[in-house]
Amino acid sequence: MRTFGAVLQALREHAGLSREEFGELVGFSKHTIASVELGRRMPDVVLVERGEEVTGNTGALRKSFPKLARQPGLASWFRQWAALEATAIVLYTYECRLIPGLLQTEAYARQLFTDELPTLSDEQIEEQWVARAERQQLLRGRPNTNYSFIIEEQLLRRRTGGAAATRELIDHLLEISELRNVEIQVMPLVSESHAGLHGPIRLAETSQNQWFAYNEGQLSGVLISDLKVLSALQLRYARMRSQALTISDSVSLLQRMRGDL
Repeated sequence: MRTFGAVLQALREHAGLSREEFGELVGFSKHTIASVELGRRMPDVVLVERGEEVTGNTGALRKSFPKLARQPGLASWFRQWAALEATAIVLYTYECRLIPGLLQTEAYARQLFTDELPTLSDEQIEEQWVARAERQQLLRGRPNTNYSFIIEEQLLRRRTGGAAATRELIDHLLEISELRNVEIQVMPLVSESHAGLHGPIRLAETSQNQWFAYNEGQLSGVLISDLKVLSALQLRYARMRSQALTISDSVSLLQRMRGDL
């Protein structure tokens, strides 16, 4: 953080801008800019992107941004979203393919890594689990961030990793659902109307109340800032929240599924 702050200050001063002038251009207060430059505050990814534009798109800010630097266990296309995820004040996640990474247990995650193709080495599997476990600390480490998850019932019916791993996973989901800042809803297996049939949705709101979305496919991911796309995804997510089971009904279903295993 101190290194990034020093780079930001050097580029700002080279551009002949005061902290107040720079802040106006990137949408942050001069006090925030000062805190970032002094290494006291984690820089927001929005500040990094806007700061790059203001200072000539040299790439120096992106390269020195701690959350965008290469991290073992994180795919290159995922790093920008991981940075947003770490500073977001709201995070919405809908998944129909697998349990979201922030909610996975070690046994479940390791089964996913074992099934990966091309095959991962033991070292790569370990790196990926460590990175995922670190991300999961956000749920308890950022109590002022609101997390909403909608997951398909079928993801648990599949029993990835076996019955024991699924029991552990459901116990974990029930435990996480007790956190005040986390909401977990289950989309029932039988549902006549479903607004999420186009695929997974991830939405994040930054501290500057700017929204981003993220779509991930086979070995690729894209960060979305287009307002029309964001509006459509927000509408779909809002509709799904009404179509999924309520929070209490989701807990009841999880408990019944746990008892069936």
